Amino acid sequence: MTMRRVDLVIDARWVLPMEPEGAVLADHSVVVDRGRIAAVLLAEEVAASFEPAEHLSLPEHALIPGLVNLHTHAAMSLMRGLADDRPLMTWLREHIWPAEMQHVSPDFVYDGTLLACAEMLRGGVTCANDMYFFPESAARAFVDAGMRASLGLIAIEFPSVYASDAEDYLRRGLELRDRVGGEPLLSFCMAPHAPYTVSDRTFQRIGTLAEELDLPVHVHLHETAGEVAESLAQHGRRPLARLAALGLLTERLIAVHAVHLQASEIAALARAGSSVAHCPSSNLKLASGFARVGELLAQGVNVGIGTDGAASNNRLDMFQEMRTTALLAKGVAGSAEAVPAREALRLATLGGARALGLDATIGSIVPGKWADLVAIALGSPETQPCFDPLSHLVYACGREHVTDVWVAGEAVVADRQLTRIDPGELEKRAALWQNRLGRRSS
Repeated sequence: MTMRRVDLVIDARWVLPMEPEGAVLADHSVVVDRGRIAAVLLAEEVAASFEPAEHLSLPEHALIPGLVNLHTHAAMSLMRGLADDRPLMTWLREHIWPAEMQHVSPDFVYDGTLLACAEMLRGGVTCANDMYFFPESAARAFVDAGMRASLGLIAIEFPSVYASDAEDYLRRGLELRDRVGGEPLLSFCMAPHAPYTVSDRTFQRIGTLAEELDLPVHVHLHETAGEVAESLAQHGRRPLARLAALGLLTERLIAVHAVHLQASEIAALARAGSSVAHCPSSNLKLASGFARVGELLAQGVNVGIGTDGAASNNRLDMFQEMRTTALLAKGVAGSAEAVPAREALRLATLGGARALGLDATIGSIVPGKWADLVAIALGSPETQPCFDPLSHLVYACGREHVTDVWVAGEAVVADRQLTRIDPGELEKRAALWQNRLGRRSS
């Protein structure tokens, strides 16, 4: 019998492929070749059929698809802890926006994004949906880190150090897409900031571009009760109704936060095939409220999970977000069965991939998809005994249990060490920015 030569075989105690949902494959191997998953089979079958250049045995590990962080502002890692314990609009208008006007630059975005990549990769996040200024610098950081990203082509009405007006933001974003669109690690979203910072005219332009370019539309929406009240006062309708009237309530919409929704609005999102990026820790920290995730899922709305930025969460930790998602959903619904562990893990993988239009290539361990994989050690005392690895991944494990991470078959974390990023150099860059930002906030 001829053995097929491949790049990598990973043997794991458990493989959790996400398709079919809830599946747990014991003593299986994942075969990787040319960056993609070639096969998922019993370990003994793989040993009889494949000759790998590298063979990794993980007898105490669960192997899952890479986590998808559906909403973040990666560069804001440099503002972690800058202005904590303040309401959203006070936080933005009095602290974050002034700091951004003074300090944000291409170098700030590159260094902050690389810092975020280091944190996310070490925590099993292989793809992030990013929204921030100077996305060309973020693109360079993600590629240098070996991490997948969906880059937001941002739009906002007021000027910044990045662009002068909404049309300038869009022009610059589209030029970036034209330049780097062939990079396999990168994809793109239209990213209008929020209804309270974007005009009807700009929203209509974004809707047209999204259709022409086949891109998702990633926007903060119904995050606070104040946002809804302001929209009623200024536009005579709630934010989602306003977007619907402008043609943006479609399957492309990724509604970030979506905390303050009426039952009719949940039904409208479901009918349109829209997605929600649920950010539970950020919603809690900014006292924005409790998203009705159980109802969204029951109505058929696709939901993914995001961390938001490190300035409003302070951690880019998808394990924490999964656990918080499951626990909050139970409290809000008054049901211990709301968002079980298997569903929370699906939201953090395939749910996010689907929202980004990437579910054909990432989000599950299926032959033909990119080999974006995460190994989690389940052999330590705090994870023993292990009756159900799926449950453990959501309720017992933390990002500290991640040992190895692959993106397109490349090991970007090996035995808990980053392979592309120098932590010492990153620490020096972060310290320099801390000094500059600290002078302003003191």
